[in-house]
Amino acid sequence: MTTVAEAAEPRSAAKLIDAYLAALPQPQRDTLTALRVTLRELLPDAEECISYKMPCFKVGGMAVAGFDGFKQHCSYFPHSGNIVQHVSGIPAWCTVASKGTLQFPVDRPLPKALVRRLVRARLDEIAAKAASRRR
Repeated sequence: MTTVAEAAEPRSAAKLIDAYLAALPQPQRDTLTALRVTLRELLPDAEECISYKMPCFKVGGMAVAGFDGFKQHCSYFPHSGNIVQHVSGIPAWCTVASKGTLQFPVDRPLPKALVRRLVRARLDEIAAKAASRRR
């Protein structure tokens, strides 16, 4: 079932994410705001939305990246169980919590180069799936 937040217009979805981030305690707020800025730079045409009750960036209707803040860590979600394990250069201070979750300290933003590799891997995966469906 789609919630009101998930069905929101893009402009109001961005405002929902603004409110989501504003409600987080420090340092999670600054850490995840930095991640959002990086994702906006890497995905300028992406739709920002709320998916699974967390901020998400979608391209062509497909979730590419999401994030959330917790008491003891922040998490990056590539919305695929095949991405995190195949991306190189994950710092020792990050934890691969599951096939589809990368956890990192609340006070330490993910390096832009790592986020770029995660996003590229997800976009490549989406393109490969689309190509295989066309065959």
